[in-house]
Order: sequence, then structure tokens, then C-alpha cells
Amino acid sequence: MFAPPPPLLRRSPDGSMAEAAALDPPLSGKDVKPFTPEKAKEIVMSLQQPAVFCNMVFDWPALHWNAKYLSEVLDGKTIQFRMGMKKRDTAPQFETKCSYVEATLEEFLAWTRGQPTSVSGPFSCYDSSKYWAYADYKYIAKIFENKTEIFKDIMWSDFGFPGRNGKESTLWIGSAGANTPCHLDSYGCNLVLQIQGRKRWHLFPPSNTTFLYPTRIPYEESSIFSKVNVVNPDLKHYPQFRKAQAHVVTLNPGQVLFVPRQWWHYVESIDPITVSINSWIELDADHKARVEEAITRTLVCAIKSAENPSPVDAWLNPTEVEATSHEINLQYLNGAMSAYLEYQQVTVSEDRDPSTHHTEKEMSSCKRRKMQVNTKPEDYKSWTHEAGFTVVKAKKLEKIPFGVHLIPVLPQSQEASSVGAGAVESDSRDLLSENEDGHFGKLRCTGKQSVMSNDCETLADQTDSDSTANSSQMAISTNDLLDCLVTPQVINLVAGLLLERERV
Repeated sequence: MFAPPPPLLRRSPDGSMAEAAALDPPLSGKDVKPFTPEKAKEIVMSLQQPAVFCNMVFDWPALHWNAKYLSEVLDGKTIQFRMGMKKRDTAPQFETKCSYVEATLEEFLAWTRGQPTSVSGPFSCYDSSKYWAYADYKYIAKIFENKTEIFKDIMWSDFGFPGRNGKESTLWIGSAGANTPCHLDSYGCNLVLQIQGRKRWHLFPPSNTTFLYPTRIPYEESSIFSKVNVVNPDLKHYPQFRKAQAHVVTLNPGQVLFVPRQWWHYVESIDPITVSINSWIELDADHKARVEEAITRTLVCAIKSAENPSPVDAWLNPTEVEATSHEINLQYLNGAMSAYLEYQQVTVSEDRDPSTHHTEKEMSSCKRRKMQVNTKPEDYKSWTHEAGFTVVKAKKLEKIPFGVHLIPVLPQSQEASSVGAGAVESDSRDLLSENEDGHFGKLRCTGKQSVMSNDCETLADQTDSDSTANSSQMAISTNDLLDCLVTPQVINLVAGLLLERERV
């Protein structure tokens, strides 16, 4: 169905490349990847900082998935686009503040080219010079449900996750300026493949959480948003953001970015059209995170639903189906706690008997585990085992093999002083050669080994107050209360107390 990848492109390494390459043996053949699947998984499970994999996907058919090709495959099927303003503001463009249109990829491509559309066209109300469009969070298994043969174009098995392909992946298609507000994902770690165009990632370590002014409004399961527009911050209202340590990288086609667990990230498309694919990988720590998310949902829904007036669409993210009832939320909280305690018992048993400690289960890549109204609470435990992928447990590496094939994303201060020393942040287009047909050859990454500092600052007290009361004249709003009540530190403490009660 697909033409073979174009010929691989090479160039002779300079001194800096040779130094970095010493960490990884030179490739003996043009079709040999720098890391075996087993080694790649060990790296993924050991990394504690963002990093970019190079030369790992040059033979993936998914590299052909540019927007034009996808338009042909979808054959007139409409998908939802989120519309946002290109104008810079100090407030993040949350999804609750955006408008939405249903359109085909063909209509999207015509709009990005500035072609005239009919008055009734889906993008007719949006000037492409003033607005961006983003088809984000599109689960490939859903939008290609009748074309399942293309799932195999995505081969996460090369990273040590056998059986994982497009079925467990998510598609993102956007125009220049399309962005995802700064947030962290409560569950798992993330592998992101860039296919068309470039995206700029601004990443912040978990230790920066307080400096990013976390909020659960808008509420979305597994996403904690920042109240700061990290590319145009309001330092008067959010002064602690000055202490945040940004790690910035421009991801080029053919590169794969690894995003560690609970790293904050803001992502923006910087080329006219971008296409990327990602897969979330479940981790052991997610068991407790699900308890914390169930606590958060229970509190947010209870308090916001009691607010008068309380239009749901003003605080519930569009990705959420509905505000579930208090009774259902408590059922899921109890289910999450039971699942966590059961997991702990199994872990203790495996530690006592090493012969049973040989496999782990991975959940299908679905960032948001929606709590369905008609689902029985006892089914909650099955969510962590539903995919059935069984793989050999990866060992932790003592030393990460950074080099030309694995480049760490540096903090901005270090990166600025490391120009010419292989820092990832670069708009250089010679990292990848694009042929006339829009397909990409093998990456030609340059780089030098560099180590990111592990910034562990003491969390400062968050004094910001985001007063959003509508009819009330009180100084403290419901959202202010929630920002203190469901902040990550508090929820972590509450989860620990509840679990301790259950153990007694």
C-alpha cells in the first residue's frame, strides 16, 4: 500500500559529532537503528528528563502521514477542529474559551492556503491570518475505525513496546499557531513522533509546579493546567513564574520526543501545517495517580455543581462528557483505592518471590480515562489491565547513552550557552531532508553529550488569587478555593491519608 521510504541520507561527522557518537557504536549498515527495542525501552524507563530520539523511525510507513495523504485516506470524513486566536494575550487559550468546527481535512488544507470558501463553509467565519485550527486528541482507533490496516504504520515496538501501534496512538493536525495550553498529564509518560512541520515544546520539571500556578479549572481528568501563558507571562499576577526553568525544543519531522512523567508542557505549531502522533505509556506510579484524580473529580464536581449560577461549559473542559454525580464519583474513588491496594499487595508478593516478577501490563494509550455513568464501580480495576500487552520488565540504566541519536532537552539557560555544542533547540532544517514528494529521509542529527541539571527547588507558597466570581462580590471565589483545595500537594496528602485508613 505504501512506497518504500526514500534513500537514507548521510554526512560525515565533525569533531563534536564524533565525540557524542563515541557513546553509541557507529551504525554498521544503513538499515540498522541506533538502539535495539530492548535498549530503547530501558532508556525510556530510565530517563528522568526530556530527550529526543533520532534515527529510530526512518522506516516507519507513518512518515508518509502528511495532511494531504490523511485527507485522501479519510475520504471526506469530518473531524472536529478547535479554533483559537493568533493574537498574543497574557491569558492561556483554554479549550473552554475556543470555538469548534466540523470539517474535512480537504477543507482545512484549502483554508490554510487562503483559498476562498463558500459563505456556508465550516471555516468561513475564521480569517486564517487571525485564527489557527487544531484537530487535537484524535484517537486513531476511532477516526480510522474502518481502515484498521493502517494501524501497523506506527511501530512503537521499535521502542520496546511490542503490539503497540496506531490503535494505541493519538493524532494531532494543526495550522501555524495552534497550541495546547501548558499542563501536565497525571498519568504515564509520553512518546511523540513529529511527521509534518515543526512544533516547539516548552517543558518544565515537576519541581516547578508551584511556579506554574496549577489549576483544575477548566476541569479535565488527568490534566492539570497552568494559569500562566508561558510564552507571554503576566509576571505581575504570577511573579513566581520567574523561578520556572523552561526546557525548550523544536521538534522536527522524523524525531521522537520523550516526555517524562508529570513534566509540564506547552506545545505550539510553528509551520503552516503540522502533523504528529503520540502514545502515552502507563507507569506503576499511575495507580496512586488514579486515586488522586478520583479525589479531585469528587471535590471539583461537588463544589462547582453547588455554585449558583454554575454553567457547566464554563468549568468543564469540552473533552469531558459530563459532570458526574457525587454518588458515582465516590464509587469510582472507592474503586480506585481498591485497585491501588490490590496492586500494592501484588507488588509485595512479587518482591518476596522474584520468580513471579517478570512481566508488567501496559494500558492502551488513552490519556483520559473517562468515568462513564453506566460503568460499574467494580469495573474500575479492569481499566489498568484492559489492553493485555505483556512485555519483559525493563531494567533501569545507571548511565543514559546521550549522543547524536539521543539528545537531552536542555534548560534554556544552559541551552543558550551551549550553542554549537549540540543543544536540541534549533530551527536548523538540515536535520532532515525532505524530498519533493513530501516524504522524509533519515535524520542527520548533530550533537554533543550534555547533561541537564536536576533542579530541585523548595516549593514556595502560592499566593496568587484568580478571582473569577461572576455575580458574587466576595474577594475569594469558588475557583480560588479550589486552587488551594485541589492543588497537587494537597491532593497527594489527602490520598495518602485515605489509603492509610484503608490499610489499618
